[in-house]
Amino acid sequence: MPSSFSTNKGKVEWSLVLIKPDAIQRGLAGTIISRLERQGLKLIALKMLHMDRALAKRHYAIHKDKSFFNGLVDYISSTPVIAIVFEGEKAVEVIRKTMGATDPAKAKAGTIRGDFGLDIERNVVHGSDSIESAREEIRLFFSKDEIFDYYREINS
Repeated sequence: MPSSFSTNKGKVEWSLVLIKPDAIQRGLAGTIISRLERQGLKLIALKMLHMDRALAKRHYAIHKDKSFFNGLVDYISSTPVIAIVFEGEKAVEVIRKTMGATDPAKAKAGTIRGDFGLDIERNVVHGSDSIESAREEIRLFFSKDEIFDYYREINS
């Protein structure tokens, strides 16, 4: 993976998105990807995987001392997820805004979580909360050979 998020066309950000088990179970993956792409984000990596408990614990390490940690690990490793890297200007911010508040009850209508989230535990999608966390999260899920740089005519 490149050490910076710079491209020949100027500085852009990368962010990780995980389509969570409840979204997979409900057939929402395509809808979620489409909503993010419609925000001008470029999909540069994508894979479906069954996250094991070790990876889930590393991914959610920031929550390791919280009461909900074990339930979160159980949930995210219960069925496959889809891991995606998006690229774009202010990608982290754009994705966070498009996803809506973590708690779907507080998320605005028209956001992914506002429209599809069931509760705070089943909120259909994860997105990196900063450039720094995006960098670390992307490294957990993708090797540099799995991230693609390509020209997209829509951006010309």
